[in-house]
Amino acid sequence: MVTAPEAPERGDQYGLEVWQRLRYQLPEPDRSWWQLAGPLFGRERLVLITATASLIVAAFVAGRFWPSPPPAPAVATPTPGAATTGPGYRQRLLVASVADHLDRSERVLADIMNASGPQDISGEQRWAEDLLSASRLYRQDATELGERSVAGVLDDLERSLIEIVHSPSRIDAADLEAIRHRIDAAALLFKVRVMSDELRERETGAAGPRISTRKTS
Repeated sequence: MVTAPEAPERGDQYGLEVWQRLRYQLPEPDRSWWQLAGPLFGRERLVLITATASLIVAAFVAGRFWPSPPPAPAVATPTPGAATTGPGYRQRLLVASVADHLDRSERVLADIMNASGPQDISGEQRWAEDLLSASRLYRQDATELGERSVAGVLDDLERSLIEIVHSPSRIDAADLEAIRHRIDAAALLFKVRVMSDELRERETGAAGPRISTRKTS
């Protein structure tokens, strides 16, 4: 005849209340080293460690088989006691440079002297134009260094080079003969040859007596 009471409804915190009552009655679990190291060796960290180790191995292998860079070329150092500055060095450099310049100029003058008109001298004109630019610079340096005879020959040479450059490319016999006459009258080819030989002797240190290249009237 007794009516059984209804069981109370379980609240949302029922599971937490049961755990709080039982947690202190349970024996302490025996944690293994793997469980202790679990946070350190988690899945994500194991993937990161594996990738890092792979990169280290790849870098080591590449370093063993990658071709070594070629050795840097040795930089030439000036010989102790060899002067590379000052008036003496400039003068030696001028002597060697002008000697080569006169040799090239002599070939142009010889081609003009041996030509017979009418003739196409466009090749000689291009060559003479290049020589003219260099001749002006050499003449200025020779004047500054007191090389008056060198500057004089270069000045005479410039006049003939200018005439060759500004002549018609297809020159007739009369104009060609006029150029040859002026070159011959100034004894330019002779002056260029003598000055070139003298500079070569000075360059090798076996210079003899100075030969005047001025034409006497």
